[in-house]
Amino acid sequence: VQLQASGGGLVQAGGSLRLSCAASGRTFSSYGWFRQAPGKEREFVAQITWSRGITYYADSVKGRFTISRDNTKNTVYLQMNSLKPEDTARYYCAGTPRLGRTEYAGHYGYWGQGTLVTVSS
Repeated sequence: VQLQASGGGLVQAGGSLRLSCAASGRTFSSYGWFRQAPGKEREFVAQITWSRGITYYADSVKGRFTISRDNTKNTVYLQMNSLKPEDTARYYCAGTPRLGRTEYAGHYGYWGQGTLVTVSS
């Protein structure tokens, strides 16, 4: 099982980035995006269920980030708009067999390597 995250980079505040997570090996019931800033715990960002595309967001990104998936490409995306310096972190995608809102990182059994997002002020 592989989850390959990509799309990170350096962007100015107010800018946009789109992260991608290519999945191979198996399909999970839900995929999540998490982020971890230096010195902080990993935090939930967004989640999408694979079959019905139901989405969940952390309050801190609601209205700015959009999670989506392309079933034909086995890929999950995170469109990030109106980026803020506090969005700076390494972003990870992860898979879980759970449906319903799943914010706890421990419920995700498979993780990608992460992609770094840096937002300058």
